[in-house]
Amino acid sequence: MMWGHYDGFSWWWFVIMPVGMLGFWAVVAWVIVTLVRGERPSERAPASEAERILAERYARGEIDASEYHARLADLQATTGPVGGRSP
Repeated sequence: MMWGHYDGFSWWWFVIMPVGMLGFWAVVAWVIVTLVRGERPSERAPASEAERILAERYARGEIDASEYHARLADLQATTGPVGGRSP
């Protein structure tokens, strides 16, 4: 048996195996963290349909900033805060 035989590839296993193990444990840690954190709802609820349309009109330049803010305040006063929650 020739213990000193060099085939040109066997020494790469000393590099590939630690990198592979590090990658494996990184994926395991990422999965655990993702499962523990879970899906959280965003802090800000999506705008109502009326607010979205108002924002689109403002973005297209159909209304100016003062009219946008006045109408937005009016919408929020009559329907409550975004998402229908009261203060």
